[in-house]
Amino acid sequence: MKTDQEVELTRFGVTELEVRRTLGKVKVPSVDYADLYFESVASESVSMEEGLVKRATKSVSQGVGVRATAGEKTGFAYSDEVTRQDLEIAAETARYIANAPQGDHPVPATHRTKPSRNLYPAETSIAEVATRDRIELLNLIDAEARRYDPRIKNVMASFNTEYKIVAVATSEGLLVGDIQPLSRLQVTCIAEEGANRQIGTFGGGGRAGFEFYRDQDRYLRYAREAARQAILNLSAVDAPAGVMPVVLGAGWPGILLHEAIGHGLEADFNRRKTSAFTSLMGRLVASEVCTIVDDGTIPFRRGSLNMDDEGTPTSRTVLIERGILKGYITDRLNARLMGIPLTGNGRRESFQCIPLPRMTNTFMLAGESDPEDIIRSVKRGLYAVSFGGGQVDITNGKFVFSASEAYLIEDGKVTRPVKGATLIGSGPEILTRVSMVGHDLKLDEGIGTCGKDGQSVPVGVGLPTIRVDEITVGGTA
Repeated sequence: MKTDQEVELTRFGVTELEVRRTLGKVKVPSVDYADLYFESVASESVSMEEGLVKRATKSVSQGVGVRATAGEKTGFAYSDEVTRQDLEIAAETARYIANAPQGDHPVPATHRTKPSRNLYPAETSIAEVATRDRIELLNLIDAEARRYDPRIKNVMASFNTEYKIVAVATSEGLLVGDIQPLSRLQVTCIAEEGANRQIGTFGGGGRAGFEFYRDQDRYLRYAREAARQAILNLSAVDAPAGVMPVVLGAGWPGILLHEAIGHGLEADFNRRKTSAFTSLMGRLVASEVCTIVDDGTIPFRRGSLNMDDEGTPTSRTVLIERGILKGYITDRLNARLMGIPLTGNGRRESFQCIPLPRMTNTFMLAGESDPEDIIRSVKRGLYAVSFGGGQVDITNGKFVFSASEAYLIEDGKVTRPVKGATLIGSGPEILTRVSMVGHDLKLDEGIGTCGKDGQSVPVGVGLPTIRVDEITVGGTA
């Protein structure tokens, strides 16, 4: 009769004994920690443009990553064939890279555990949605966007799903697995009026199945919102330039918080002393109205996980509390080396990558101000509702972000839409200039992807309406 552990590992064609033997070859006395990360992913993507299906792909991948850590050194190897021989080769390679001597060290018997919660919907069979149903959804989106306004000349839409099965076995005897669904629907509209051509983009997703997008006609709302933004930008005037107050809208503008501040609070940058927040623990780094958290435990959210990619349960981590730096985002390696708590933020793109400390859902908590009062407090400034691309330097927090939807604030009122606005500044400096925080905290719709060291992982962001007293705005006026 098979044990629970063997049933879990059968998905990958290995036994508990083979796993223990592999870990024993990696976890020699000079190795602090070793783990195996098994992964199987079924993904599907369908995209449409100009009313035609441009691309439809299905893929299945499976493999295992073997890691050994010795001090600050990490040895890592992976194989897309999960056999006893491949496991042993990967184990020897990881041990060698970690500069540990050859050996065979006994490891504790594995004990199977389950994540203590389930943050995903009961219906997770998103990989089984028929291609024809996906295409029908995109056709309906195309028609809805064009119906919004005859100036919508092209619609691009894509629907991506992923069904991931993972198992983590560690040299400490842990064996834990998870099934992680993920989906995203995104719409881009192009509007034209004479020579004026503008773009609008909107979408959403999360740890959700196909019915999520049909519920409350979300897919139609995505189409209308993308079309609205494109049409709005046709009437936009050139953005002003200079130093001025900026009001950031609730929701997706939290991407600025993620990039300009969140990365600087990841433990590896602070251990290497390359972050603008290095050595500032316990000190005032922001306005006292700012409290920022990273929370991987919010049900169904794109950045949420029952466990991270090291088998650690995700958590709600307070990073900045009332302006004071309280914590960093950690994985196992950096938590151990820095002697700070493990937060469950060890994440990797796939079995081919090592885990790194990464954000999950990062946002500022709601304040006490009325959003309308925040806007009324600005004599002349900018109201930024949505952002496109941006660049950040982690070492000093300096950033440049492009606003994809923004408006002038004149005499305390939101007036004309503007185009070509960029926000230029430093994340740590901006935090000290936040003077008002709204009570309208909103998380993004669920489309965020974060890049770091060549790896991409899904994340969430959020923000209430906030007033930043001074930001340099680069404009075209």
